Amino acid sequence: MRKHLSVVLMASLLATTVPFSPAGAQSAPAQSVQRTQSTARALSASQVQQAAQQHPEVVEQFGGLADPKLNSYVTTVGQRVAGYTNLANATNAYRFTVLNSPVRNAFAVPGGYVYVTRDLLALMNSEDELAFVLGHEMGHVTARHGQKRQTRGTLGALGAVLAQVVTGSDVVGQLASQVGQGVLLGYSRSQENEADQLGVRTMAAAGYDPFAAPRMLSAMGAAESLDARVEGRQDAQTPSWGRTHPLSSERVTRTTALARQLPAPRTPAAANRDRFLAAIDGMTYGDDPHQGIVEGREFRHPDLRIRFTAPAGYTIQNGGTAVTIAGSGGQATFGSGRLTGSLDSYVGQVFRSLAGSNAQLSLPAAQATTINGRQVATSTTRASTNGGQVDVTVTAYRWTPETAYHFVTITPAGTGIGPFGGMIQSLAPLSAQEAAAVRGREIDVVTVARGDTLQTLAARMAYPDLRLERFLTLNGLDAGATLAPGQKVKLVVYRR
Repeated sequence: MRKHLSVVLMASLLATTVPFSPAGAQSAPAQSVQRTQSTARALSASQVQQAAQQHPEVVEQFGGLADPKLNSYVTTVGQRVAGYTNLANATNAYRFTVLNSPVRNAFAVPGGYVYVTRDLLALMNSEDELAFVLGHEMGHVTARHGQKRQTRGTLGALGAVLAQVVTGSDVVGQLASQVGQGVLLGYSRSQENEADQLGVRTMAAAGYDPFAAPRMLSAMGAAESLDARVEGRQDAQTPSWGRTHPLSSERVTRTTALARQLPAPRTPAAANRDRFLAAIDGMTYGDDPHQGIVEGREFRHPDLRIRFTAPAGYTIQNGGTAVTIAGSGGQATFGSGRLTGSLDSYVGQVFRSLAGSNAQLSLPAAQATTINGRQVATSTTRASTNGGQVDVTVTAYRWTPETAYHFVTITPAGTGIGPFGGMIQSLAPLSAQEAAAVRGREIDVVTVARGDTLQTLAARMAYPDLRLERFLTLNGLDAGATLAPGQKVKLVVYRR
C-alpha cells in the first residue's frame, strides 16, 4: 500500500469498459516460430491505445515501477525473444515493464504490454528462465487467447467481489477481478499448452536454453507449495503466475520433451546465469517498506505510521493501492482517502467508489464510536451475490483533519463484521521507534566459499523459520544438492 492512496482509484479501474485480455496477432505455426511477411500481423491501433491508457493504472495497482536499470535489462531480453514471435515489428511492438510488487506474477495486456513482477524475477535463476516466462506471455498474445479465455473471479481480488455485490454487475466484477491483486485469467489447458509451446520455441529460436522452461515450471510449483506451508494452508491462494497459469507435472513433462527436439542454446548457460544474477543483485524482495510490511498476521507501514492485526488463519496481501485480508469467514480490504467532510460522508464515498458514481445506493446511517482514541464511523448494507446474501461493512477512521483510513469487509449475511472485530479494533499508530525498526529485505547474490553448505548459507536468510526450505526454493535446489566453491547463489537478507 503506497503512501498516498485514494478510494477513487478503484472506481476508475472498475469503470474501464474493456477488460484486460492478452490479445494480439494470429497464432504462430505449431512447428515453427519463423515469421514471414505473409503470416506476421500487427497489433491494431485501438489495442495499442487502450494498453497505453491502462498502463498507468496497472503500474499503480501493482506498486509502481521497479528499478529502471532492471527494467532495461528485462526489456533487452524481451525484445530478443520478441523478434521470433509471429508479430510484425515485434521488437518495437512489445513494451516490457517490471512491477514493484511482491506478488509473483507475469501477464500481457492488449497492445503488446508485458508485465513481470520483481518477486517472480527473484524466483528465476537464469536469463533463460526469464526468456521462457516472457515468451510464454507473448505466446498468449500471439495465439489470441484473450478472445477465448474464460475469465474467472477470485476470492483474493476483493475489489471484484465488492464491485459485484454492491452493483450486482457480473461484468464489473469480472473486470475488477482482472485488475485487482493480479491479472487473473482462467486459461484452458489447451491454451496453456499452446503458450508453453510458443514460449519454448521462441526462446530456443532466440538462442536460449529450452530446458529452462521445465525448470521454471518446477520452480513455480515448489514456490506454491512453500507458500502453502508458510501460511498453514493445503493449497496456494496468493495470486501469482503459478495460480493464473495452472501448474501441473504434465506441463513439466511436455516442455521437457519439446526441449529435447530443439537445438542447443547459442549462449553458454553460465554467462546467462551470471548476467541475470548481476541484474537482480540488490533488488527489493517481498514487501517494500515504503508500501508497508506484512509480518505474520500484522501489517505495519513505517511511512504512514500505522499498524493492524488480521484474524488468526487469515492471509494478508499488500497491494499497490490497498491491503487485502482473506480467510474462510470473510474478506476485507484496507485503504485510505482524503477527508473533506464528515466521516459519514466519507463512508458513503467509499461505497460509491466501489459501486461506481452512477449507482443508486440506499445505506443506513453510519454509527459513531471511538477506537484507540480515533473517531470512527461504520455502516453495513446487505447485498446479493450468486452464492447468496452477504454483509458489506465500511468502517472509517478520522486519522488527521484531512485523512481517513477505512476497512471494507464482506461476511455472510447476518454476521456484520464477523471475524474482523479484533482487526478493526487493532488499527493504531506506530511509534517512531517501532517505525524505525521496520526493515525491508533484498536479494543478495553471494559466491559459495570453501566450507559453505546448504545449511550454513540458509542460516543467513532473513527469516525466523523455514530458512533451508526458503533457500532451496529460491535457488532451484533440492535437499541433496552439492555446492561448489565459486558457485553463485541467492540469499534474502535485510536491507542494508
